[in-house]
Amino acid sequence: MKLSARTRYATRLLLDLAQHSDAETPVTTTTLSEVSGISVQFIEQILKPLKKAGLVTSLRGASGGHMLAHKPEATTIGDVIRIMEGGIDLTHCCQEDIAKECPRTGRCLTRVVWLRASRALARELDSITLKDLIEGGITLDDE
Repeated sequence: MKLSARTRYATRLLLDLAQHSDAETPVTTTTLSEVSGISVQFIEQILKPLKKAGLVTSLRGASGGHMLAHKPEATTIGDVIRIMEGGIDLTHCCQEDIAKECPRTGRCLTRVVWLRASRALARELDSITLKDLIEGGITLDDE
């Protein structure tokens, strides 16, 4: 699985918002752009699915901007990837609706490998929250 720039940027933007989650004032798109190095136009495109999914709220007007809709510990990296990529599955055949259409599903010897790997990846990504990243509590297992 190769993550898109939109997903990587969405994670960075959510982290920026999470770092301001204690403040009562929303973060402007301009501020997000300055901090992240992402253009205002691209930020607006990235925020649309995040708002639709309920991870971000926005306020219009002179004192408007964007805020994290939930506490940083309530949002996982798995959530972000599912929203931005449409899922975490490594192959199309891991999706149940696609698997039913595939004529090889019943006799495919490799599908179980892709399913196990997808599930392991999902478990790991679901175990990491925005709060974990902010607090620096994530390390590589081999370090």
